Amino acid sequence: MKKATRRSVLAAAIAGALTAAGLTAAQAGQNGTSGTTAGSCAHDGGPSTLLTIDYANGQLDSGIPDLTTTHATAADASSVVKSGNDHAVVHKVTLGDPAYVSDGAPRSESATNDVHEGRFVVGDEQRYEFSVLLKDWKTFEPGDSENGDIIFQGKHAGGNQPSFYLMTKRNSIAFRSPILGLQVDVVDDVRPHIDKWMHFRVDVRWTDDSTGYYKVSGKMPGETEYTLRKTYENVRTFHPVNPADFGYLKWGLYRPGQSLEKGDVPTRVIQHDDIRVLDLSQG
Repeated sequence: MKKATRRSVLAAAIAGALTAAGLTAAQAGQNGTSGTTAGSCAHDGGPSTLLTIDYANGQLDSGIPDLTTTHATAADASSVVKSGNDHAVVHKVTLGDPAYVSDGAPRSESATNDVHEGRFVVGDEQRYEFSVLLKDWKTFEPGDSENGDIIFQGKHAGGNQPSFYLMTKRNSIAFRSPILGLQVDVVDDVRPHIDKWMHFRVDVRWTDDSTGYYKVSGKMPGETEYTLRKTYENVRTFHPVNPADFGYLKWGLYRPGQSLEKGDVPTRVIQHDDIRVLDLSQG
């Protein structure tokens, strides 16, 4: 799954301003051992990369001190493991154990709420990429609980509902915008892909009127190109219930409404890697 990547925390600095570029890289938590650079511009005229989180240095914050890591207290709620020639982040949630509860719910997640390049505001047009592996995932059987697990979110600040998220649901992966009432399966059957890396893209134009869009693409194991799975056009994408100036990304494992009493799977484990934010406005 792994490929050569760079952790790019700031957009490319003005050409020649090497001192300033070095300063911004240091402020973003990069160091000489991580092999990272500040900013990334596509050489083929494509979108520039604003942020890459690839866990190459084996740390939970991927060398970005302001990256939020799990608030769950269990020692194994979040960790970094070897993945191919590199690393990936692992999130684990065990129901019924308070050590796997974060902000009042069974979850373990990482987030960009305090990383400037990981935030979005009205007017942004961005692409979000991530890779995900469902580790030893118990598949759905008739009669099992049908509650889903949220694995990636575009979240509004201030405790608001997410603008969108991807979730496992039965044996599928669905894209959902809860406030807009949108939901569609983007992977019909995950069972052939358990313990394998799946790759997703979500393109968004962030608007507070009806000129926004969501475009969801996927690349399954063995595929070489992304396939567009669903487009929603002419929708209001920035729609917090409570006032919010920005949104941000979250990834990991959030198990809303689940419990042992309801017959939900006791323990789930998930891996994420190669989270990227790209600027589509200049692509």
